[in-house]
Amino acid sequence: MTDVIYLLNSASVGIFGMILSASFCDIVWTKRKRISLVVSMFMILLIQAIIYQQTSSDMVRYLYPLVTHAPLAVVLCIMNRECLWPTISVLTAYLCCQLRRWIALAIVAVIPEIYAGQDMAELIVTFPLLLFLIWFVSPAVRILARETKRLQLQFGVIPLLGYGFDYLTRVYTDSLSKGTTLAVEFMPFVCSGAYLFFVLRTSREKKIRNELEQTQGILNLQVAQAVREIDSLRESQKSASTYRHDLRHHMQYLSACMENDRLDQAKNYIHEVCSEIDAYKVQNYCENETANLILSAFADKAHKRDISMEIKAQIPTMPAVSESDLCVLLSNALENALHACMNVQAKGLPAAIDVMAYQQKDTFFIQIRNSCEENVEFVNEIPVTRRAGHGIGVRSICAVVERYGGLYSFSAANGQFILRVSL
Repeated sequence: MTDVIYLLNSASVGIFGMILSASFCDIVWTKRKRISLVVSMFMILLIQAIIYQQTSSDMVRYLYPLVTHAPLAVVLCIMNRECLWPTISVLTAYLCCQLRRWIALAIVAVIPEIYAGQDMAELIVTFPLLLFLIWFVSPAVRILARETKRLQLQFGVIPLLGYGFDYLTRVYTDSLSKGTTLAVEFMPFVCSGAYLFFVLRTSREKKIRNELEQTQGILNLQVAQAVREIDSLRESQKSASTYRHDLRHHMQYLSACMENDRLDQAKNYIHEVCSEIDAYKVQNYCENETANLILSAFADKAHKRDISMEIKAQIPTMPAVSESDLCVLLSNALENALHACMNVQAKGLPAAIDVMAYQQKDTFFIQIRNSCEENVEFVNEIPVTRRAGHGIGVRSICAVVERYGGLYSFSAANGQFILRVSL
């Protein structure tokens, strides 16, 4: 009877591991694939039985990786049409088989008089543990199958080490049972190394998240600033419209001045009114109001600093980007271009800005060329600066473009800096 329980337990652990391996794989289980898996499991168990009958149980243990794990991994690789994750699934399932053994050891320790001891305890816990792992663990494991190969490899390291350790210390040698120091201390070392690895990885991910949150916060502030500037320019337009609407009153006043020979007073009044109207003038560069307001504002800033600025824009009323993102792109790009030109002017050299923006079908293009100093520094093809408080504009531009899945490029040569954006 004891031999029968041993054989049943040997078969149950094989079935346990194979079903669990399959459940860890992200496979769409058709009827044909289920039948193929069942047939494969039957053939593997049959080979185990033949080896056991012709040799011994020890030989089955020695050959287990070749007659069970390797064929199962091949079958799952064929079904999944890729090899990495099915192999990791087999290793992970083997690690879960150790959980089955450990639970059985605990049962035997509590109930030492249990019939057939360890084999019976393992047989008892097999089915409940299998159901638990399939229902609660397998869905989480399958999610990792859709992650990057790098993350899959990181997940598979510990199952691989556990697999190698178990066979090297329990099956192929008796190092663990002899209490060899290297064998006994190996798993604590692995656990410590794995803990440190995941701590470092988690810390790095947290740092990246903090940087992203910081960048997002900066973007939100810039969007708010851009919106405020646009609202201010709109109010300026309304003021200019008011002046134009009141033209009749202005003309009446001027007529009265001329009738009373107060020509100097009339000239001063005309000059004052014209200055106020010009101050609120918004150039019409394209159909898009937001773009017009931003381009006009920076064109006025450039004019006041004697910086030549040429603008060619064909931006529709409804561009391929949102109004806030358009504000971030244009405002930051033009702000950086203006600062670069001011640095060039400080050296007594002329400076100019050339802006080209248009939309072709659903793709939005921006190219801004401006004068710059010769020593522009790049890191990973991104311009950087050592001055505190600078460099945020470039990060904001990159963040917006990346969010749309677009492309950007920065280049500098012969005193000219060029920004190109496509999204």
